[in-house]
Amino acid sequence: MDISRILENNPIHVSVPCRVDVGGTLDISTFYLPLAHLNPVGFNMAMDLRTKVTLTSYRPGRVKVSSTGFDTAEFDQGTAPFDHPMGLMFACAQYFNAHGVHIHIDSASPPRSALGGSSSAAVAILAAFHTAVENRVDPGQIAWLAHYIESSVAGVPCGVQDQAAAAFGGAHLWAWKMGDRGPVFDRFPVFDSDEDRKAFIPHMRVAYCGMPHVSKDINGRWVSAFVKGTHRSVFARIIDLTRSFYTAIRNQSYDVAADLMARETRLRLEMTPDVLDDTGKKLFDAACDHHCGARFTGAGGGGCLWAVGGQTDMVLLAESWQSILEDVPDARLLDTRIDPDGILIA
Repeated sequence: MDISRILENNPIHVSVPCRVDVGGTLDISTFYLPLAHLNPVGFNMAMDLRTKVTLTSYRPGRVKVSSTGFDTAEFDQGTAPFDHPMGLMFACAQYFNAHGVHIHIDSASPPRSALGGSSSAAVAILAAFHTAVENRVDPGQIAWLAHYIESSVAGVPCGVQDQAAAAFGGAHLWAWKMGDRGPVFDRFPVFDSDEDRKAFIPHMRVAYCGMPHVSKDINGRWVSAFVKGTHRSVFARIIDLTRSFYTAIRNQSYDVAADLMARETRLRLEMTPDVLDDTGKKLFDAACDHHCGARFTGAGGGGCLWAVGGQTDMVLLAESWQSILEDVPDARLLDTRIDPDGILIA
């Protein structure tokens, strides 16, 4: 489908948030289906480091993708390799059999920071194409579509929490399960009002460790071990910790939430010690020393950590983290807040 004329005088602008999380991996069907009797859940918060996608007119028969931190690429319609660094983005265009389009991606989060940036970009691209062809943009449908396209081209099992956070925004506990006709998720808001959400701001921090993450290896090892029957009891404990973490945040019991977060991270470290890189280990230890909890985002192995704790403790932790990060190239505390919005179409 040639959409160059549609976009010629009407470029499409869409943006979505990224996320931080607790209880990840359980959004992968390899885990939540065998553990269905335990009602698997995940927790995430959308961050206002938004990924912006713009569709503009381009030469008919060609698809071009430009993204911050990657080399620009373009291919003839239907020929783009999906194992390309931006193969997921070309796969999203291919779903619509679209050509005559230039996909511009601009992400406010650091590249490969384990904040779900690539999955967020896929959500934004699909919402943009739906808008271009005048289809209704349904956040749930977009999230699942982005998940299935990513799963089809990634070569490894993929979850859906990144896409869900990008599509809906806000802060939620997500229940992963099988519905009558396919997988579904239920979402339970963390905050009852904007005032509650804003009151939480002083109780969290997010840090970028300066090292891009590679999630496939760690995720792949978790999946492989689970399939072989190893660590299944650990993931059962993670479900309980995640549900309790949600309750603690809702109840503003930040000392309890901090302890639960640290316990979940320690379980992951027991399974995969390299889930935290050297900088991440220093940040985690500093958080524990200041009576806060800290956890890697996504599948870890570099990227970002986020922390939760009491307001005074978080002030002291931010100073400690800043001291640790100042000698690490590109590492820094991120200026970010919970984003209440998901897909936004300009």
